Amino acid sequence: MNRIACLLVSAFLLSGGAAFAQGEMDAYRYSQTDLNGTARYLSMGGAFGALGGDISAMSANPAGLGIYRSSEVVTTLSLSSIKTNSDWNGSKIDTKNTKFNFDNIAYVGYFPTGNDEGLVGWNVGFSYNRVKNFNRNYSLAGNQAFSLGDYAAAYASNAILSNSSLLGIPEDDLVPLLSNNESERRLAYNSLGGLWLPALAYQSGLIGTDVEGGRQYHSTFAEPNEQGGWYPDSRPDDVLLEVRERGAIDKYDFSFATNISNRVFLGATIAITDLRYRMSSEYTEKYYYTDNTTDHLFWDNQKATDGTGYSFNLGAIVRANDNLRFGVAYNSPTWYNMTDSYYASAQTQNGGDPKNPIMDGETPTDPNPYTDYRLRSADKWIFSAAGIIGQTALISVDYELSNYKHMSLSDRDGYEYPDNDLFKEHFGLAHTFKAGAEVKVTPQFAIRAGFNWKSSPFQKEVRDGNLEIFPSGTSVNYTLDKGTTAYTVGLGYRFTPNFYMDLACVYRQYKEDAYTFSNIIIDGEKVVSSDAIGLKTNTTQVALTLGYKF
Repeated sequence: MNRIACLLVSAFLLSGGAAFAQGEMDAYRYSQTDLNGTARYLSMGGAFGALGGDISAMSANPAGLGIYRSSEVVTTLSLSSIKTNSDWNGSKIDTKNTKFNFDNIAYVGYFPTGNDEGLVGWNVGFSYNRVKNFNRNYSLAGNQAFSLGDYAAAYASNAILSNSSLLGIPEDDLVPLLSNNESERRLAYNSLGGLWLPALAYQSGLIGTDVEGGRQYHSTFAEPNEQGGWYPDSRPDDVLLEVRERGAIDKYDFSFATNISNRVFLGATIAITDLRYRMSSEYTEKYYYTDNTTDHLFWDNQKATDGTGYSFNLGAIVRANDNLRFGVAYNSPTWYNMTDSYYASAQTQNGGDPKNPIMDGETPTDPNPYTDYRLRSADKWIFSAAGIIGQTALISVDYELSNYKHMSLSDRDGYEYPDNDLFKEHFGLAHTFKAGAEVKVTPQFAIRAGFNWKSSPFQKEVRDGNLEIFPSGTSVNYTLDKGTTAYTVGLGYRFTPNFYMDLACVYRQYKEDAYTFSNIIIDGEKVVSSDAIGLKTNTTQVALTLGYKF
């Protein structure tokens, strides 16, 4: 990204009065949902947009609520095994964890009018659903041509403060960060607005200037060249990044639907959403020398995000005949009020600096820095069709179109961030295809199978690493979505006309490219390059739903 964009981002950070900026990758993360719901919904790949008759349809096409001919209560429990594999130029690491979840509980009320034509009945529903699970651990190990020090140095050298037209942060503005007085360090951090990444890098001895008081920086692990400058890279021998993510997005749906002449079904949902995300990362670089000495860099981050939001869904299902149904639905964005809090620390051990061989830094604490902001997530259209074969079988397909260009960020007063231009530049449409089938072997016993595929909304230039990604706070690592594929199977058994049980198994593969930090691109040239590291998250989920109709 060119220097003008760097200027805009830096100007926002300083003018917003916030310690850290919310990043585009965070906005994308919080706009995601998983394939989740009742066991029947899962086992058919979530393809219920035209079928209805399942409580999970409320969160997609609420018109499906109008298919019900009785009242019902359901609940779902699940067990997930999550395995993440990274491959950094042949260096592979596997991490695993297991999670037990309470996925949903729901009620549907059916109220017939007694009419055979016109308004035949109406339904109300309430459901709790866990629509996104953030739980996973992953590790990346390898080596690359550039150091985090190169990244931080380029960042500091190309930032422009709001009170200056000159390129780079003056070293005199960073020197107070080395004070032993906590209040002086806090004032120095706050004077830099959101530019805490180069501030922490300077405080911990990761970057420096070759001219005292200068504005152009280099990694302190780099070597000087013959022209009096510095080699363009630091080349760490070993790099390790360990990331731990926890949290979930929980959604509470309140729905209403009507049945018109058993031909047209209309529905609406109002949803309240709770979001909780926790991330901790530990980044390490090591440098080995011929005299058997070792230098290192530690760069650790902690982040907590909490948010509440609201959204609405509108939908319709048309029963063309006894064998064919069509559906359409619109899922609005979720409008969130969010709070992020942060803490970061860093340390360098550098034998090349005899005066300060070990230096430490940390962001101000008590309290930790935080940012309040608003997020508008992506919206979605859903188009569906289903075929019903008597009382014995059915098949259903859904196509979803999500527009991530429509995401936006604003401050607590509603003023939009300049970063919003990045959504239009970096994102496009995401396409999701769902298909499912069910066969009743007996009137009581059914078998099911499904498929779910979602594409990545990132533009090709982003996926190819040709556009710069700006970090959130001092956390520089991120991942780029490369698509998700899920295969599903399930069973259903009706013990009595009222009581039933469904079981589903879902195997989901989520592919990403992970980066320890972004490429830095200035005037079309990569001044710092970072490797794209293959990352696969494979989740096996077993879900059990118990339901009672009355």
